[in-house]
Amino acid sequence: MSYQDVQLHIDGKWRGSSSGKTIPVLNPATEEKIGTVAHADKADLDEALAAAEKAFKVWRAVAPFERAKVMRKAAEILRERADSIATIMTMEQGKTLAEAKMETMAGADIIDWFAEEGKRAYGRIIPARAPGVYQLAVKDPVGPVAAFTPWNFPINQVVRKLSAALAAGCSIIVKAPEETPAAPAALIRAYVDAGVPAGVINLVYGVPSEISEYLIPHPVIRKISFTGSTSVGKQLSALAGLHMKRATMELGGHAPVIVFNDADVDAAAKILSGAKYRNGGQVCVSPTRFMVQEGVYDKFVAKFVENTKSIKVGNGLDPESRMGSLANPRRVAAIEEMVQDAVGKGAKLQTGGKRIGNKGYFFEPTVITDVPKSARAMNDEPFGPMAMISPFSKFDDAAEEANRLPFGLASYAFTSSTKTATAIGAAIESGMVAINSVGLALPEVPFGGVKDSGYGSEGGTEAMEGYFNTKFITQTGV
Repeated sequence: MSYQDVQLHIDGKWRGSSSGKTIPVLNPATEEKIGTVAHADKADLDEALAAAEKAFKVWRAVAPFERAKVMRKAAEILRERADSIATIMTMEQGKTLAEAKMETMAGADIIDWFAEEGKRAYGRIIPARAPGVYQLAVKDPVGPVAAFTPWNFPINQVVRKLSAALAAGCSIIVKAPEETPAAPAALIRAYVDAGVPAGVINLVYGVPSEISEYLIPHPVIRKISFTGSTSVGKQLSALAGLHMKRATMELGGHAPVIVFNDADVDAAAKILSGAKYRNGGQVCVSPTRFMVQEGVYDKFVAKFVENTKSIKVGNGLDPESRMGSLANPRRVAAIEEMVQDAVGKGAKLQTGGKRIGNKGYFFEPTVITDVPKSARAMNDEPFGPMAMISPFSKFDDAAEEANRLPFGLASYAFTSSTKTATAIGAAIESGMVAINSVGLALPEVPFGGVKDSGYGSEGGTEAMEGYFNTKFITQTGV
């Protein structure tokens, strides 16, 4: 299958940039150029803003029931094209075909869920203190949205913002990732082919900082949604705050894992190794800092290392590969540096730790034990195939370490005790806690963090709230 050059989508038209500039797209498994993506400039952004402003007036007037019909049709189109989209995603991002198809199919489920949730975004009637008075709280769509998404999940990160916005009645400008542009373009094409009016969805690529600095302050934009690093998220949040823009921020994490003595060690090691190396560890909720109670520490490490060594790494297009390449050379360099830093400070390398080959951004699934808290990887999110395992003695020690960092996105715990599960769920400062599973990110459940991991939700009914203004109307009979 050939990779097609990716265009902008503005005001219902697929086209190149007004300047003609493009950005190369590389296959991370081969380091070869496979295509280009159009590079938007200020003129393109102005056209997208005008289109979004005009289309918002049209789309907000469409009944939620009718919006849902269009969205459900988009979901079906996405499912029909899942195989071809998965191939494109693997070519540009590096993940395995199985993961890419799973992401695409999950994207369709997310569309379906938000389509139905849009029908049920009710206001309420508030009982009045006097007769003849009606008090209503109604939900108004917030207005045109600017969404900024990363490269690790090219469809998943766009589809949540896009679907929540459309279900609420908003128009949107999506600034999708330049390194993985074709998969989000395919998602938006499914929406367009389903009949979304021109201008409701606009898609641009370019220099991220230039686009964000232009769109966020612009008076047309009334809300922003960003998924990415904490450092960039803080800058964009500050910019949005200067202009009183609503914002949802899904930022970095550094997910702790706590395995207690009474846990099913074999099951925990199997579940966690699968979660750790999914998408090469390039997952914001990836389990990273493993704390294992002393009584089962040796057994857990042995099982986890055994599972890690069995993972076949290779080109994501090879159906036998269980982990593909990393998405870009930055991740390879970062993980190499973190491994060297940890080992240099006394940590023990159990397996992995090296780049694989000289072509493509492949890296060995890596396990390091007894990592000191001073190691860089224990403080900065590795965002790659690197697991760090250390022993702990008491409950309070594990809880303290789990909460030590300023991040609070996802966390995990394994125990057979209901009492311990309840206690650790309450003790961890995190937006999401999975106990005896890794069951996060379903469409119907909240998805978001606390502290430096951001605010707002990308899932569940909570996600819809970010795209509405609540208007109070009081009416007295005359």
